[in-house]
Amino acid sequence: MIQDSLGVRSCVLSGANIANEVAEEKFCETTIGYRNRADGELFRDIFHTPSFRVNIVEDVVGVELCGALKNIVAIGGGLVDGLKLGDNTKAAIIRIGLYEMRKFSQMFYADVKDETFFESCGVADLITTCAGGRNRKVAEAHVTTGKSFDQLEQEMLNGQKLQGTSTAQDMYNILSKKGLCHEFPLMTTIYRICYENLPAIRIVEDI
Repeated sequence: MIQDSLGVRSCVLSGANIANEVAEEKFCETTIGYRNRADGELFRDIFHTPSFRVNIVEDVVGVELCGALKNIVAIGGGLVDGLKLGDNTKAAIIRIGLYEMRKFSQMFYADVKDETFFESCGVADLITTCAGGRNRKVAEAHVTTGKSFDQLEQEMLNGQKLQGTSTAQDMYNILSKKGLCHEFPLMTTIYRICYENLPAIRIVEDI
């Protein structure tokens, strides 16, 4: 949008970059998606430090989609935590989620690259988001308190928005219009838990 509206070439930065850990200079990686390689290399040189490793990929759309879709999967991770189903179940949700993220991205954007999902913006950010963050935390509270996601967003996030639920709704709208919900059982089930009062246990029964 910035590039189209302002005519300014832009890149996208995304990854497993929890802000307070970056500020404390704890080692992490990030991904920059570029269209023009010189731009990607410029931003890599600006941001790269010994504690903040930057990789660049020629896949702006793939990096953007990873950053959005991982929040849906994090809702699933929080539901698993609230249900106390354990690490094996959570690992399964992460794996299925990564598979559906890649499938959706490449179904609608043919140029999205496989390797993007193995960068920090992909699997690494997915793991981090499913281990912590607002989407996981609120989804866990949904199970343990029985409160709605809207109510928990107001009570727990101090004015921040819950990205996973709204992204799940956007994705479901696309899938339902195209008759593709059956091809994305995890994402569809998460949407139904968030918006149709489906019991949380269906996160493992309907996938």
